[in-house]
Order: sequence, then C-alpha cells, then structure tokens
Amino acid sequence: MLAVVELHLGAQQSEKLAEDLIQFCRQRLAHYKCPRRVDFTVSLPRQDSGKIYKRLLREQYRQPGS
Repeated sequence: MLAVVELHLGAQQSEKLAEDLIQFCRQRLAHYKCPRRVDFTVSLPRQDSGKIYKRLLREQYRQPGS
C-alpha cells in the first residue's frame, strides 16, 4: 500500500519523515491499512471544489499492463 503525502510549503521530504508517518499509522491503524511506502508530492490533483481526484492519482501510480 502506498501513501501519497502533499507537503506543506517549506517542508522537506526525507526518509525520516516517511518512517515517522508509517510508524504513526502503525500505532493507530490495523496492520493491513498501514502504508508500506510513502511518496511525497508538491500538490495533489484537485477538483474545483477542493476534493482530491482519486482516479487521476491512482492512474499516476498504476503499473502499466495491470
């Protein structure tokens, strides 16, 4: 499972931050709901209303041929 995280302005992506986020999830969620990998992005695709375009986000990370 993959988590895509939009960083705040001025925040820096790092392996430490990714591990901290995964650890945070492990303490609060069931093991099968926790991400195994974290990808950082400057901005997520959003609709005019501000909702995230989940379909577009999934298509960005979908493996070719699946």
